Amino acid sequence: MTADIRFFWARLNANYWFYPALFSIIGGVLAFVMVWIDRAGFAEFLNEVDWIVPARPQGAANMLTVMAGSMIGVASTVFSITIAAVAYASGNYGPRLLTNFMEDRGNQLSLATFIGSFVYALIVLRAVRAEDETPAAAADAAATALPGFTPQLSLLVAYALMGLCVAVLVFFLNHIPSSIRINKVLEGIGERLFDAIRETYPVEDQFRDALQPKGGEALTAWDTGYVQLIDFDDLARIARKCGGTFSLRVRTGDFVHRDMPFMDVEGCNPEDIEGRVRDCFTLGSTRTPEQDPQFLIDELVEIGLRALSPGINDPFTAINALHWLGAATAEIGRRDLRKEICGQDGEGCPVIPLPDDFDHYVSRGFGAMRSAVAASPIAAEVMLDTLANAAMPIRDEKRQALLKEQAEKLAEQARLTLVGPDLERFETHLTEFNRTFW
Repeated sequence: MTADIRFFWARLNANYWFYPALFSIIGGVLAFVMVWIDRAGFAEFLNEVDWIVPARPQGAANMLTVMAGSMIGVASTVFSITIAAVAYASGNYGPRLLTNFMEDRGNQLSLATFIGSFVYALIVLRAVRAEDETPAAAADAAATALPGFTPQLSLLVAYALMGLCVAVLVFFLNHIPSSIRINKVLEGIGERLFDAIRETYPVEDQFRDALQPKGGEALTAWDTGYVQLIDFDDLARIARKCGGTFSLRVRTGDFVHRDMPFMDVEGCNPEDIEGRVRDCFTLGSTRTPEQDPQFLIDELVEIGLRALSPGINDPFTAINALHWLGAATAEIGRRDLRKEICGQDGEGCPVIPLPDDFDHYVSRGFGAMRSAVAASPIAAEVMLDTLANAAMPIRDEKRQALLKEQAEKLAEQARLTLVGPDLERFETHLTEFNRTFW
């Protein structure tokens, strides 16, 4: 599969409309199947069940009409509430979090359930025939022992769907306020970040050096945008087929523009493979979390920086962001940061990605928040603790030294912004930090 197809599928089920559209199709198919079963006479036994009172055509039509009208009304309300929650979250936590709420499975499946039930009720309603109506065919008159045609089994399924919709509505009303709580937002970002780290760097407790690029003739970008996905498997196949080596100059999440070099080709003619290589890259106007743990780190940093801004001044939200950032940093620090592109044949892999060293992630996370954290006494102390806790599970001394360097830079920055007792308390904390962990 090319990168475009893989990226299309990855983003398709993340769109807000995907599950409502899918459930609409399922609801329509279910309605036609249930009506067919009723028309074929397979549900006649329901008329003989004592505890099920057979519905009359008028009552069935009224019930299905109420169900269809209420479901589309509730679906509109659900959509409105979701948009309001999204507007609140993006305004308070950052516009990049808009994607997180639009991809929320709870919101998508809630709307999809109401839309699917609406479609089901509408299609079944079409099959109901009153007692005084002329049958459209002989099968209409013979489909049930009651006058007219009332799809009894279809109606029971409609009742079950109504019960399901009530349960989903209760879930949704609890889910929305819960999902915009900052602790829940940070937990969601953190869990996705852990999954991305484990998927991108599956090997633990190994610290091999990244392969050095071999240079060669440059291939340039053909369009402008962010690198959203790289199909490394196809790149490796192309490189082996032409007998060359590809050294990437960009990673997922980087911004490129026309005629900007994005890859060096050594050992084969770039003009012969240019079209196939470009098919291995997906470019777009926005960054996405696929293959890009840095995107999720930036979301944590953005929430922390907004919380520490003078207009908001919420250091406790920043502290929560620091905690998740520290946990993610520890997870990265204990892993081999070489991408396993060619599986077991990593040493002979003809594709050399742009190295992701530990310093890159530490600088992008703690380094980006350092100046804002230094101005808050409580956040500065928590950042020292977070750096120490992140360093404990890391067995590589070089990586531990990078975290200590961040602590030293934080201290240097804090001495420029903190004064009086706040500075004294921070210095005491820094002394304890150095004595305990280094």
